[in-house]
Amino acid sequence: MSISFRGGFLIGLALALCIGLYVVWLWQPARQVMLHTQNLFHAIEHKDWAGAANFIGSDYQDQWGDDRARVLERMREGFRYVRGPRIIASNPNVRVETRRAVWTGKIIVYSTDDDVMDLLDERVNSLPAPFELEWHRLSGKPWDWKLVRVSNSAFEIPADAY
Repeated sequence: MSISFRGGFLIGLALALCIGLYVVWLWQPARQVMLHTQNLFHAIEHKDWAGAANFIGSDYQDQWGDDRARVLERMREGFRYVRGPRIIASNPNVRVETRRAVWTGKIIVYSTDDDVMDLLDERVNSLPAPFELEWHRLSGKPWDWKLVRVSNSAFEIPADAY
């Protein structure tokens, strides 16, 4: 069975249309923010601090007074003692406003170390308020999102920590 020029053209056109629809679906702002958040959590779980840094904007500031360098330092220090970390987000939601998006969800951190798990359950996993991660789109590229703020009204970092 041979394919005519017309048949090949129609198959190519259908394939291009399918790829185009997939890209449009993939590049929706809410989907990109959801994927960026998952990839940030994945980088933290693997203690890939350079990878995590790629998701954090240079203008990052959080409610605890941390800038980009300080939050990366705190993540490195805090996860140094967490063996086999796993970060699970439950009921995530993304609210998009033009070039800004806010990811909201409860974050649960697991560890293979029982002593660390007790501390995580006490300090992070039991928080009643969800975390909010604010992302900004830096350019016209649909995948160019950077984290600029993290907040949680119930999460407190003791003054003597770090």
